[in-house]
Amino acid sequence: MSGKGGVGKSTVTANLAAVLARRGLAVGILDGDINSSSIARVMGVLGADIAQSNGGISPAVAEPGVKVMSVDLFLSKDGAPVLWDAPTQKDAFTWRTMMEMAALREFLSDTDWGVLDYLLIDLPPGTDRLPNVADIVPRLAGSIVVTIPSEISQFVVQKAVRMATDVTGAPIIGIIENMASHVCSHCGHEEALFPDGDVEALAQRLGVPYLGRIPFDPRVAAAADRAKPFTREHPDAPAAHAFTRLADAIVTFRAMVEE
Repeated sequence: MSGKGGVGKSTVTANLAAVLARRGLAVGILDGDINSSSIARVMGVLGADIAQSNGGISPAVAEPGVKVMSVDLFLSKDGAPVLWDAPTQKDAFTWRTMMEMAALREFLSDTDWGVLDYLLIDLPPGTDRLPNVADIVPRLAGSIVVTIPSEISQFVVQKAVRMATDVTGAPIIGIIENMASHVCSHCGHEEALFPDGDVEALAQRLGVPYLGRIPFDPRVAAAADRAKPFTREHPDAPAAHAFTRLADAIVTFRAMVEE
């Protein structure tokens, strides 16, 4: 979650899932953004056949074995908007959130996920999104907060964190600082993209763990556009190492919870 859009939640979700799956873990992704979904595109499963099984709807399977469920798998064509059945679309706003939550509930319960080690839910922007999802997920293990170092993003993110801790009771696994810096491809010099932001200090003020920084790398976006796992194509890149450390933090968190 983030509270604010444009901070890279979907690319973080996709790369985290890929790292975990390559470790032999069973991983699924549920695209929680009904109206602006992108996970199916990022994971390369747009147009995949959706079959019915005894256990429900079979999810699409992306490289390297990640199970994916998204509303995009059911739309008539790529780029089609989600339109709810109503006399007019301007009348649909009064119950759109309720219908979105109903759709997510069906994706969760009617998908034949099998036995998973991790189910990652990529939430849309908005401080109310996690409490809504917590109502339909019986055992929410925790949430990961993604932000960029800009002051505006942090201003919104702290609202989301406080909403999550005050309303859901589910733990915050930690905050990720995405697009934290830029490394020059010619000289290797690293400089901040948002000089005024201090996400680690924000995490300390909010009393939640700081999971680390992911440097800006244009190849992350390029890999997502081509539906290729960035961490596989560029395993030695600083951003790839950052995603690996994030996966380590998730595995450590789960081990602590299960003790």
